[in-house]
Amino acid sequence: MSSLTTKYIEIQNVEQTFKTKKGPFCALQNVNLTVAKGEFVALIGHSGCGKSTLLNLIAGLTTPTQGSLICANREIAGPGPERAVVFQNHSLLPWLTCFENVYLAVERVFSATENKAQLKARTDAVLAMVGLTAAAQKRPGEISGGMKQRVGIARALSMEPKVLLLDEPFGALDALTRAKLQDELLQIVAKTESTVVMVTHDVDEAVLLSDKIVMMTNGPSATIGEVLAIELPRPRDRVALAESTQYLHYRKAVIDFLYTRQAHVEKLTA
Repeated sequence: MSSLTTKYIEIQNVEQTFKTKKGPFCALQNVNLTVAKGEFVALIGHSGCGKSTLLNLIAGLTTPTQGSLICANREIAGPGPERAVVFQNHSLLPWLTCFENVYLAVERVFSATENKAQLKARTDAVLAMVGLTAAAQKRPGEISGGMKQRVGIARALSMEPKVLLLDEPFGALDALTRAKLQDELLQIVAKTESTVVMVTHDVDEAVLLSDKIVMMTNGPSATIGEVLAIELPRPRDRVALAESTQYLHYRKAVIDFLYTRQAHVEKLTA
């Protein structure tokens, strides 16, 4: 656990207010969080609690109204290859093959220092890591939703990011495909030692994957309600954890926060 001792990502007094036709809308308020190097953090909360807004701030896709975000002792002032994002919508270019979709990212980051053979080898290696070697020359319209998400993950990993940002990457998949990709993600993160921040609505996914679950209060003016440390040994086995009292304890704690302490959203939408 020695690699999880430093403040790698620091979010300090962050507020995010958007201008709307009805006036200012405060999405996030007084958000403070630290993420250690190599840590896997899940952001969870009801719809409208600012999870994706916070992820976009870490990605540098938006800038905070107030406060600051720091990664590796440098202020986050915009997007960068050290922070790769995987969205629920895989955002692949449909006219390119799986290989070409990944190669675009590899070329952008490494073309100044590597030749074409090295770029190709790098692309092949990351496609192999996510089990897509056989589908490398297929286009997105020829592969399943789960395979498209693997291409998106491969594209993100191909940049060798220090931080992997995941915005509900498995949300649109069926349960079996979702479970398979969760298990593969656990293996990939163990191998790459990436720092991961993932948005999810799924309590079991959060407990299975993460070292820390950040539970958001309801919006508007959402903030961090509670941070739960998940002290389950790695590597993790979903079948074994299903009977773990510690796993069930963590699961109950998250459900209690979401559906007891932050229940009014459910009542309004029921």
